[in-house]
Amino acid sequence: MKAAMSNIAWAPDERIAAYGLLAEAGITGLEIAPGLFFHAAEDPFVPGEAVARAAMDEIAGAGLSLVSMQSLLFGVSGAGLFDGPEACAALEAGMIRAIELAGRFGIPNLVFGSPGQRRVPEGMAMEQALDEGAAVFRRLGDAALEAGTRIAIESNPAAYGTNFLNTLDEAAGFVARADHPGVVLILDLGAMHMNGSFATVPGAVPGLMPKLNHVHVSEPNLAPAPADPAALAPVLKALRAGGYDKAVSIEMKRPEDGLAGVGSAVARLTRAFEDAENMDTHHA
Repeated sequence: MKAAMSNIAWAPDERIAAYGLLAEAGITGLEIAPGLFFHAAEDPFVPGEAVARAAMDEIAGAGLSLVSMQSLLFGVSGAGLFDGPEACAALEAGMIRAIELAGRFGIPNLVFGSPGQRRVPEGMAMEQALDEGAAVFRRLGDAALEAGTRIAIESNPAAYGTNFLNTLDEAAGFVARADHPGVVLILDLGAMHMNGSFATVPGAVPGLMPKLNHVHVSEPNLAPAPADPAALAPVLKALRAGGYDKAVSIEMKRPEDGLAGVGSAVARLTRAFEDAENMDTHHA
C-alpha cells in the first residue's frame, strides 16, 4: 500500500512546506485537485509545458508521485449526468478533459464524486438513472483505459447534496452494472462514517478487492483525518490482508492551523499504519 495525501489540505503557497512534511514522514503519494496543483496555469487542465515541468519537478524533489486526481469537473459549467443531452455532453467533455490530463501525467486514478452533477431529477426512476449512468461511464471508461487511467466511482452521502450512489453498496452495484475495466471503485471512509457504516468496513474489504482502485482516509465534511488512528488500523489491516497495493490517501480540507494540522494528520496516518502492522504481529 502506498500512503498518500490530497493537496486540498493546503493552499498553493504552502505546497513546498507541505511536500516536505510528506517526505519527512515517508509518504510517497500525492493526490491532486488540478486547480491547486497547476495553480499557475491559465487553465489547470491544460497546463503549459513550463508550468507543468515546474510543478512536477517540485514533487519529484520531495520523492512524491501522482497517485490520483479529484475535483474533475472544476470549472465546468452546465454539467449534469441526468439533466438532458446538453448537460450530459458537458459532463462527458469535462471528464474527457480530466482523463486527458491524467494520461499526460501518468495518474492512475480519477475520483468521480461531483455530487451536484449527479442528482437524479424528480420523476426519473432510479433504474433508468442507473442504466443511463452506466452507459455514459462505459464510454468514459474506454477513454480512461486508452489514457492509462481508471475512473473510481465514489459514494457520496445524501448530506453532500445528491441522491445517486449514496452508499458503498450502491456505488459497488453501479460499478458491477457498468462492468467495464476502466470503471472501478473508491472506498471513501468519510462517507462510511456519515452513513453510520464505518464499523462494517474491515468485513466488507474482501468483497471490494476485485474493483477497489483507491482509498480515501477522510472524516465527515472533510475534517482533519484520520481522527482516530486506532479506528483506522483494522481497515488498513484488512486492506493489506486482501492484497491491496494501491494508494491510501488522506483527504481533508485545509485545517484551521494550516501546515501544523497537515503534519498532525500525517503523524496519525503513520501511527495507524504502525498499529495495523502490530495487529498483524500479535495475531501471527
